[in-house]
Amino acid sequence: MKLLVIEDEKKVASFIKKGLEEEYYTVDTAPNGKIGLEMALEGDYDLIILDYMLPFKDGLTVTRDLRSEKFAKPILMLTAKDKIQDKVECLDAGADDYLTKPFAFEELIARIRALLRRAENEKSNLLKIHEFSLDTQSHKLHVGNSEIELTPKEYSIFEFLVRNKNKVVSRTRLTQHIYEYQFDTDTNVIDVYINKLRGKIEPYTSDEVIQTVRGIGYIVKD
Repeated sequence: MKLLVIEDEKKVASFIKKGLEEEYYTVDTAPNGKIGLEMALEGDYDLIILDYMLPFKDGLTVTRDLRSEKFAKPILMLTAKDKIQDKVECLDAGADDYLTKPFAFEELIARIRALLRRAENEKSNLLKIHEFSLDTQSHKLHVGNSEIELTPKEYSIFEFLVRNKNKVVSRTRLTQHIYEYQFDTDTNVIDVYINKLRGKIEPYTSDEVIQTVRGIGYIVKD
């Protein structure tokens, strides 16, 4: 899952990003509402975490602009304001939920999980491909009763490929999915991670789960 944090306080943004990455999410950050809006519309994000008070465009304006552009993914608003009317404004603007600052990180994670479950329309949190199953809540990969240990980026790549099964996913798109918005895509880092993934997966199957599409990227087929 790829999340965007739009937060102008560097320490808060860094704290959220670090914590979410430890929970196996891929996280980009934006320092103001204007940049955040552009990234949200151009990127492939599963959820937006958005501060209420932002430079250039405040959180309410960003939310309204996103919804006017038919952005349908969940938006979680962070706000230092705790009056009922302020919270009502967040929800009326198009936010799916809000969290009052200061907040416990455990509550932030719980709200993110709830929003992502809702976005999946209460579907099973298990993604299955060949003999393997990925738990999108615990971020674990299993084959039978065995767990295959993956690093956060290995898991993120494999989950993204499985979610896009039967479609060719380019190296550039994979790189943008797991790294910062402006990460240099002219590297072979994806190939390195794919090789590591194959090394962990292949002992459990006779199938070629992750196939190379020469000159483009990779594909996972049913």
